[in-house]
Amino acid sequence: MGTVVVGVDGSEGAQEALRFAASEARLRGDRLRVVTVWHVPTIAYSGGLGPAVGFSEFDEDARARLGAALEAAGDEVAGLEVERVVREGQPALELVEEARDADLLVVGSRGHGGFVGLLLGSVGQQCAQHAPCPVVIVHKHGGSARS
Repeated sequence: MGTVVVGVDGSEGAQEALRFAASEARLRGDRLRVVTVWHVPTIAYSGGLGPAVGFSEFDEDARARLGAALEAAGDEVAGLEVERVVREGQPALELVEEARDADLLVVGSRGHGGFVGLLLGSVGQQCAQHAPCPVVIVHKHGGSARS
């Protein structure tokens, strides 16, 4: 049994990527590793918060986003072996690390942040360049996902 890794961040693009990854995992007979990554905004440090403040709310929010994504996927993930991973760090670096033993890494073409309208987000681009396995970047066109 192999592993299909997918990054989710609560965006519509990530939800499309999750659907694609679940379908691919089912076809391959693989497990599905669903990863969400959070990080402390730089402004938190400049505002004097620093690491002394507990950042558990960031982790809790990330866990809630991951759970909501899986719930929204519903039947598409039903019956699959699903591993939930929440990590702190930079999304592209953490996704590449989670894909170190994977057969496939799936990301959406656009997530939260960045410049709206770009064809490929920086996370997708970095994953495509650095992942140790094949990468699928799921694009959404006219209401349907394509890769």
